[in-house]
Amino acid sequence: MSTEELSIRKAQELIDAWIQTTGVRYFSELTNMAILTEEVGEVARLMSRLYGDQSFKDSDLQKNLPDELADVLWVLMCIANQTGVDLTAALRKNLEKKNVRDAGRWG
Repeated sequence: MSTEELSIRKAQELIDAWIQTTGVRYFSELTNMAILTEEVGEVARLMSRLYGDQSFKDSDLQKNLPDELADVLWVLMCIANQTGVDLTAALRKNLEKKNVRDAGRWG
């Protein structure tokens, strides 16, 4: 894999190409939503062990946060691809909304 920067748009394209060639097809949107929920749960489990008060179980020792977060991002991008959402544009618009909404806030 290349070490060059990977934009959100390019990542969406790479995931789509992988799904079309290696993965064969997308799961349904509802199945991917369930998978996303599962993956977020894995992140929560790992975070509670790394940064919270829960101790590690043997089954958790092989998990790592970067990989778990990448799984969440992967499924999120699959859902975006399936529903025609350009995450680059959506994130820009969301950041603008937050900047306007929070411009007057201070700590």
